[in-house]
Amino acid sequence: MDSTFLFIIEAIGTFAFAISGIRLAAYKNFDLFGAYTIGLVTAIGGGTLRDILLDIPVFWMQTWIYLAITGLALVIVIMFRRILISMNRMLFIFDTVGLALFVVIGIQKTLAIDYPMWVAMVMGVITGSFGGVVRDILINEEPLFFRKDIYATACLAGGFAYWGSNLLGWNGVTAQSLCGLTIIILRMLALHYNWSLPQLRYTPADRDEK
Repeated sequence: MDSTFLFIIEAIGTFAFAISGIRLAAYKNFDLFGAYTIGLVTAIGGGTLRDILLDIPVFWMQTWIYLAITGLALVIVIMFRRILISMNRMLFIFDTVGLALFVVIGIQKTLAIDYPMWVAMVMGVITGSFGGVVRDILINEEPLFFRKDIYATACLAGGFAYWGSNLLGWNGVTAQSLCGLTIIILRMLALHYNWSLPQLRYTPADRDEK
């Protein structure tokens, strides 16, 4: 039951991240193959790096379903492109959902092979964010991960929520759900209240003070 639940999470996360990648590619006027490629990289990039670091079989090489999900995402964007491409909040929604679900997957897969929780939290951040970093680089945008937005911070908050659930003895599904909801709620609140991390700034005056 637990493995089925995780597969559903991974499938939904793949779809959400693929939509966010294809949507940006369409905004940049990529052709269909280019848009599919960007969507696929966004969806599988983080999980691929995670599996390589953990020395386990790369997840998307075990079944064709993730390639098909990305293809379905491309069809959805084509059919509803006016809504999906014109609204910036759509990117935020799909990116946030994908982020939350992939952080859960990254943590769970790492714990399943007996790594400590701090490693699982790092792998959760990698799983949730690396595909988006590659996506932004390929479309020549500053990676969202490195901006002042609440992004990696939300991933870590979700990891701590997962950790706390384990310490309290709650079951796996509850811990996974709480982790994902923490990330989504924190990202939504950050958008609503315009929360951000402090920026590291450099001005010519800094050099003059030396």
